[in-house]
Amino acid sequence: MKIKYFEDTDTVLLYVSENEIVETKEADEDTYLDFDADGKLASITIEHFSQKSENKILIEGIEFEELV
Repeated sequence: MKIKYFEDTDTVLLYVSENEIVETKEADEDTYLDFDADGKLASITIEHFSQKSENKILIEGIEFEELV
């Protein structure tokens, strides 16, 4: 898993796999789920990330890349 944080938009992108995304579904107004051709989860986008303090958890073994 790989996580990217985009400070300028306060958005987190969690890559579950490197498969090509063919469909995106809105889980709620700030969360989007991306699926591959087999219907498997490929990535998750979370907008307004810093406003969700419960999401500020660092998980060992996950690559975190901050893009400024």
